[in-house]
Amino acid sequence: MANYSKWFRVPRDIVFGWGSLAYLKELEGTKAVIVTDKVMQNLGFVEKVKGYLKEAGIESAVFDEVEPDPSRQTVMKGVEVMRQFQPDLIIGLGGGSSIDAGKAMWIFYEYPDVTWEEIFVPFTGVPKLRKKARYVAIPSTSGTATEVTLAAVITNRDVTPNVKDFTLSYEVTPDIAICDPELPSTMPPVVTANTGFDVIVHAVEAYVSVNATDVTDPIALKSAAMAYEWLPKAFANGTDKVAREKMHTASMMAGFTFTNTALGLVHSTAHQIGAEYGVPHGRANAMMLPYVVQYNAPAAASRYADMARAFGFESKDPLEGTMKFVKAIRDLQKMLGIPACLKDAGIDEADFLSKVDKLAENAMKDGSTPANPRIPSLDEIKNIFLCAYYGKDIL
Repeated sequence: MANYSKWFRVPRDIVFGWGSLAYLKELEGTKAVIVTDKVMQNLGFVEKVKGYLKEAGIESAVFDEVEPDPSRQTVMKGVEVMRQFQPDLIIGLGGGSSIDAGKAMWIFYEYPDVTWEEIFVPFTGVPKLRKKARYVAIPSTSGTATEVTLAAVITNRDVTPNVKDFTLSYEVTPDIAICDPELPSTMPPVVTANTGFDVIVHAVEAYVSVNATDVTDPIALKSAAMAYEWLPKAFANGTDKVAREKMHTASMMAGFTFTNTALGLVHSTAHQIGAEYGVPHGRANAMMLPYVVQYNAPAAASRYADMARAFGFESKDPLEGTMKFVKAIRDLQKMLGIPACLKDAGIDEADFLSKVDKLAENAMKDGSTPANPRIPSLDEIKNIFLCAYYGKDIL
């Protein structure tokens, strides 16, 4: 990933806590394009952002056509808006889809001749940015943490099964992240559950990553423990301001970790389920997590036992700790109404079995796989998928 062994890179400016959206009034610039979706429009946050930008003397335009798991076609439509408006600020407002779409638009706005194939080359594919614009990310969910990370996930709908491709480049790490809990406080319980589980998975995969360091480890443990404690409270009562702020902060912290360690097989496999079957990203991660933990146990049991301990479950040995961690995850899934296996999520059996070989192949190629603590074979990934479909333990 670099010519030296360790690093810790996050946005230069991170503003968080209730009311932090008003930091927009302090931005410097002349023109901004807001990349968002219809939900943010309907909730009134787009107008609020435009108002703050106006106070800063910044003219704004809006692209609000981002869909869940944004496509290459959507990205190029937004790029055309930017080419016409010529902003010096790009503001990604919304969930991970809006912020990631904005990152990809940023690349093509500054480099019209770059190709999709080039930008998806890890760490070297994205050219130097900030020649035309800086990037501001404002998340509306407590989960993806893309506001502080090096990744942008874009779905290729021109292939079957659909594939989620993503950049891995610190060039697309936002310049400014504004994490105001007011935005995620509008999430319904099911979105709170899905995105909140993503926080736990980010922290867990960062902690067991082959790139984990003494800097990322304590942040990973703390953010996972915060999410485990506060997610049920935010799920049960969306108006709980303390729970909402704790979850938004935990999401940001988990982002600090995995953007510096990379992820693993939970994400590699969940990306395929999300792309092909439309399962929300955090929900797919939640369903895949127990099975990948069981698969990884021979290589990472002591680390999973650490996670169980952070959740409040002591153990006499690493294997017992791993089992307690898996049980804690499954109990939390049940509490939040998340299916225990892919079959229970409504994925058609015949269709899944017809595609599982290709899903496994795509997961093997996924950019998250190399950081997994156990090196998988193609057959092992296929087996993980099959166990996750039928709810069969791997241990």
